[in-house]
Amino acid sequence: MREGGPGQSNCIDKGVEKNLETGEMTMKIVAIVGSPKGTRGSTHALLKIVLEGAEAAGALTETILIKGSEVKPCKACDVCHKTGVCPQKDHFNEFKNKIMEADALVLATPNYISHVSAQLKAFLDRCCGVVHCIGFEGKYGASVVTSGGGDERPIVDYLNQFLAVTGCIPVGSVWSTMSTVEGYNFPEDTRNKALALGEKLVTSWKNKETAHEYEAIARLFRERMRSLITWRKEEWPFEAEFWKECRGMKG
Repeated sequence: MREGGPGQSNCIDKGVEKNLETGEMTMKIVAIVGSPKGTRGSTHALLKIVLEGAEAAGALTETILIKGSEVKPCKACDVCHKTGVCPQKDHFNEFKNKIMEADALVLATPNYISHVSAQLKAFLDRCCGVVHCIGFEGKYGASVVTSGGGDERPIVDYLNQFLAVTGCIPVGSVWSTMSTVEGYNFPEDTRNKALALGEKLVTSWKNKETAHEYEAIARLFRERMRSLITWRKEEWPFEAEFWKECRGMKG
């Protein structure tokens, strides 16, 4: 999605690049781990297997760790709606731009009291401008969740819905209840699911597949955002101009 400022008129950035040896397009995947444990936690361990599957299928991957101060909570200042850029001085804009340059986004979190971690929630909340513009449109997505005692499914459903309303095409999820796992030695079926999820990200992108179960959600959300931006167009000039230029909004 174009940023605020002069001379930037593209509506959606595509992150595709060519492999210099084969001439084929190479998929780029950005994964975000929202966990205070960073690379030391079970969430990162499970995500690594997903990314192994994607890399084996030919993708390039990058992992971003959000352990605390990297992304601050949203201040609800509305500046992103007015200018297209969040004014807070942290790493959010850098991370967002990395996603914009990629072809897929994987969200990974531990289960903290039946929800995503505070670290990941801060990042998701800061994506309010992306949500309003459906700014990750055309990218593929997946979710990864670990917990101590279970109940991961509502969290992956929440993450996949976030992916859908930002314009991503969710291809699936993998999760693990760590009280049933010795160390990080995931059971064979969990490991196989994780590898398959990474591979599916790549094959779905290559084949330009859609996620039928999320199409209605995405369609209804687009109309909801169109109504919202139309209502607030005077207050949110960046988003109003984006919707006129890139979404065909009238008026």
